[in-house]
Amino acid sequence: MLKLVGALLVIGAGTLAGFYQAQQFAVRPRQLRELILALQRLETEISYGFTPLPDALERISASLRDPLKSLFAQAAQYMRPDYGLSAEDSIRKALEDYWKRTSMRNAEREVMEQLGGVLGTSDRQDQMKHIALAAQQLKHEEEAARDDQAKYEKMSKSLGLLIGALIVILIF
Repeated sequence: MLKLVGALLVIGAGTLAGFYQAQQFAVRPRQLRELILALQRLETEISYGFTPLPDALERISASLRDPLKSLFAQAAQYMRPDYGLSAEDSIRKALEDYWKRTSMRNAEREVMEQLGGVLGTSDRQDQMKHIALAAQQLKHEEEAARDDQAKYEKMSKSLGLLIGALIVILIF
């Protein structure tokens, strides 16, 4: 009886691990889409609203879900006089603080760091071009994430169950 309970626990843990990994494949495209929309809103705030960058980031964060909400809000906070960091340093520090909470990869982080290096250092037209370029690069990453999701989401679920069963077979 105790072996059966142990076997069920191992299979259950393997299955949960597989479902967790599958969830990561499903969440990444959604977060990328949300990040692209946030950058498009930032472009609008800069071009039409003439909004200062900290205020624009704070407004955008209000419409996002965590972890991107926290990332944008913290970047805006770091630009405030309390911290007095530049836009580049603020975005880099916010990425360090919150990037691990996202399901995104290093390619997306590099795009955001490159964008952070340009924001607040050039004229409005140049910033709009860089934001559009970053959004375009993120769209390519989103397509790749959707392909990964289609390929690996179902496989991860099945693999978790099968690895749990294999462990049970090897142990017992």
